[in-house]
Amino acid sequence: MSEQDYYQILGVSKTATDAEIKKAYRKLAMKYHPDHTKGDKHAEDMFKKVSEAYAVLSDKEKRQQYDTFGSAGFHQRYSQEDIFRNVDLGDILKEFGFGGQGMRFSFGGGGSPFGGHQRRQAPVKGSDLVYELPLTLQEVASGTSKTITFQHQGRNENITVKIPPGMITGKKLRLAGKGEQSGYGGPPGDLYIQSRVSVDPVFTAEEYDLHTTVTIRLSGSLLGAQVGIPTLEGGELSLKIPPGTRHKTRMRLAGHGLPKMKGSSKGDLYVTVSVDITKKLTPEQKKLVKKLAATGM
Repeated sequence: MSEQDYYQILGVSKTATDAEIKKAYRKLAMKYHPDHTKGDKHAEDMFKKVSEAYAVLSDKEKRQQYDTFGSAGFHQRYSQEDIFRNVDLGDILKEFGFGGQGMRFSFGGGGSPFGGHQRRQAPVKGSDLVYELPLTLQEVASGTSKTITFQHQGRNENITVKIPPGMITGKKLRLAGKGEQSGYGGPPGDLYIQSRVSVDPVFTAEEYDLHTTVTIRLSGSLLGAQVGIPTLEGGELSLKIPPGTRHKTRMRLAGHGLPKMKGSSKGDLYVTVSVDITKKLTPEQKKLVKKLAATGM
């Protein structure tokens, strides 16, 4: 019963009012009540289900918990005893015209109000915490260690975290047991370190690929050129620009991107070529351009 949807059992929407919930229960209780269905096992089971659904959805606090945590989460927090505690189905059924004798339940010895054994409440893990950690692209490339301060159990706690290479934006590290304490006797939650890569003046990152721009002169575009491309490690790569390269051509340097967290491979480095068209020409340059134009260029 614990994995079924109480709203579906009563045939109401999740936005149903208290009056609509009570009306739905009245209709189903009349249909499945033992006074009407003596000896019918299916009807008996249905009466138990609709009564349990009503016991939860008619109680503001229990309904809020059910809506927040869903069926599985709710039943980790509430046993059968908790669900029916302080619920007087006898008085409710009298309102509907049924005899209420024997329908007020107590749980001194534990168990369901319908004679079933009480479902033991499972331990519930504490809430997880998420700490967003800013990293530079250089730190993502090489890995680093960071000392962070976070709120844990109502106080500040410092912890040093080893950040492996490849911690691109959105990647998480899990620190078991560093989350919130459980209020239900379960283990503490975990702390997740989630990376956020800071803006870099030279490179942008898409997953493990890097992107940058190199500017060349018109002569380099027409005749070809050899240019230097900076790296995150502080070095330089040599890139050959072939003759006839157009403005905004993108070139790929395989394996020169960011390292991947799993395995030894790397992303790629993409270089976009920007051709600088000079706005002001010297008289000599103008003559040369005119000569080129005369050749049909």
